[in-house]
Amino acid sequence: MLLGSVEAGGTKFVVAVGNKDYRIIDQAQFPTTTPEETLQKTVDYFKQFDDIAAIAISSFGPIELRKNAPKYGYITNTPKPGWADTDFVGRIKKDIDVPIYFTTDVNGSAYGEYVMATLFNQHVNSLTYYTIGTGVGAGSIINGNFVGDLGHPEMGHVRLKRHPDDLDFKGICPFHGDCLEGLVAGPTFDARLGKPGKDVPLTDHVWDIMAFYVAQAAIQVTLTLRPGKIVFGGGVVSPEFLTKVRVEFDKLMNGYVDVGNLTDYIVMPLVKNNGSATVGDFAMALKELNK
Repeated sequence: MLLGSVEAGGTKFVVAVGNKDYRIIDQAQFPTTTPEETLQKTVDYFKQFDDIAAIAISSFGPIELRKNAPKYGYITNTPKPGWADTDFVGRIKKDIDVPIYFTTDVNGSAYGEYVMATLFNQHVNSLTYYTIGTGVGAGSIINGNFVGDLGHPEMGHVRLKRHPDDLDFKGICPFHGDCLEGLVAGPTFDARLGKPGKDVPLTDHVWDIMAFYVAQAAIQVTLTLRPGKIVFGGGVVSPEFLTKVRVEFDKLMNGYVDVGNLTDYIVMPLVKNNGSATVGDFAMALKELNK
């Protein structure tokens, strides 16, 4: 018996099959082009295997998660060109008729980190996972259940206090300008400095500005949900950057609530190479199969 994983990102799709121990048996990736081409490649990949029992899809969004909604399984009003109003689950289900679990990419990563924390005997009852890359999103889990009823959280679009050295930057979010995503997503380096983040040394003041914003997001979720830990993944995040975030968090929180050791509270993913969503997908697919 094999479990399927689709990590659907705005830049690339990562598809995989694994076993009930969440180990990858096979994996592939391809660019996110048109819905027709990309979803056909996804179907073709899984058709190579005869014993796919269930699939979980962790997708970029916004997506419709409510099973009683007419467009359940759709990517909805995404800014990704060509992908708005795409019936994701329906297209996969048409050719591969197995149980399918559908959620956001960050929920998938959050679930992967939750499962791995249990395997590492960390006894975490709740966590929030942020990804900071091309965009910014977050998923939260409390006692094994995702937070969100009318839809999935959009914590990448919260409002923040502006850094005094960054008041002239308008932000890049097409909807809100200077929300969290508009201020710290990967493309903000090009917008601010004219070069990608990988070419910007950690000594550049822009990293301090971004740490100030990310720390505010961590404080918001701390004071709202009080998770057991906050995990940061995505291409923008590094251990060195999180050191800056912890410093800003400590200053901004000013001792108001105790979260324990910050090196244990604000952390990098347990799953390396941003693979948390694949592990989470295997676990969610198995859970869907066992319903």
